[in-house]
Amino acid sequence: MSVPVQEIARHTISVVVDNEAGVLARVIGLFSGRGYNIDSLTVASVSEDAKTSRITVVTSGTPMVIEQIKAQLDRLVPVHVVADLTLEGPSVERELALVKVAGVGEHRVEALRLADAFRAHVVDSTNSSFVFELTGKSTKIDAFLNLMRELGLVEVARTGIVALARGKTGLES
Repeated sequence: MSVPVQEIARHTISVVVDNEAGVLARVIGLFSGRGYNIDSLTVASVSEDAKTSRITVVTSGTPMVIEQIKAQLDRLVPVHVVADLTLEGPSVERELALVKVAGVGEHRVEALRLADAFRAHVVDSTNSSFVFELTGKSTKIDAFLNLMRELGLVEVARTGIVALARGKTGLES
């Protein structure tokens, strides 16, 4: 009798926590202690009084592993809400990237043309390089980077994914 193979899938998990020292380390420790990989991680204060923060973690695993991650996160004391945005309905995901491209002549012109097509903004310019700011889905940023590699990609900084569920209610509601 064969055991059914469970597919590994990417999940975006949003966690609302108390904004206090050591909370992020505890969340990350949960992942590293069990050998779970983090593909993307963002965290920032989200309440007006700065008492809560939202941690957005993108990870991959089988349905069983994802359920374990969510259950273990939910048991941490400073955690208020754990939501798997991948399963809970439509959501909006975005990432920001700063992309430095060096080039002169035709490469410079082509980099500007492609940046315009991707709606990237020039935030710094010298005679031999540009820094572009690009916001969108990770796949859009990946496509832009692949094109810029041929034109003189020098350096990339990415924020990681931030996400919110669509609709009128929020996690803090």
